Amino acid sequence: MTADVTLREDICLLAKSMFDRGLTGGSTGNISARTPDGGLLVSPTGTSFGRLDPARLSRFDGQGRLIDGDPPTKEMPLHTAFYDTRSNAGAVVHLHACHSVAWSMMPDVDPDNFLPPLTPYAIMKLGKVKLLPFFRPGDPAMGDAVRGLAGKRSAVMLANHGPVVAGKDVHAACNAIEELEDTARLAMLMRGYDARMLSPQQVTDIVTHFDVEWDA
Repeated sequence: MTADVTLREDICLLAKSMFDRGLTGGSTGNISARTPDGGLLVSPTGTSFGRLDPARLSRFDGQGRLIDGDPPTKEMPLHTAFYDTRSNAGAVVHLHACHSVAWSMMPDVDPDNFLPPLTPYAIMKLGKVKLLPFFRPGDPAMGDAVRGLAGKRSAVMLANHGPVVAGKDVHAACNAIEELEDTARLAMLMRGYDARMLSPQQVTDIVTHFDVEWDA
């Protein structure tokens, strides 16, 4: 089995797993991954994470030309912005995940550090998550907003829309975005309670010990 075939199957398997567990529904969400030759495999426009066909994924060459498969997601500017600004990005995933979207609507959320320090795992896998303002779906300005971060963040939250995460490979990106949604769910569950969060000293210890990108 070639690396290209394996990657196609991994993308579809991971997407279906997230769909089956309700992390994105209908024809929402999109996913992409770097191929060994420097190109991209991307979920096609209008497709469901629960029914992706490995043979019909959009295939781009190293120069960004569509060379095979169906037309890609309309969120391509969002994906290419991460690849162009983060040299270690091997995959990008975007979901319409319920709890993170709900948390993005809360009036007291810190836009520079979207997730509260409830557990160490979101810190370890995501660093600080940037909350971006609302954009019309497919608006190229979303990509411009990611480029404006100059590669300093691996994850952003699109207000009233959904999270976007870049990882070293498709498995890492999917694991990280699930951690983002889990942490947002915890935040919603704890809202209104005097929850004991991690202290600034504990956060610093995690960032230092695990060598986390922690943009000031």
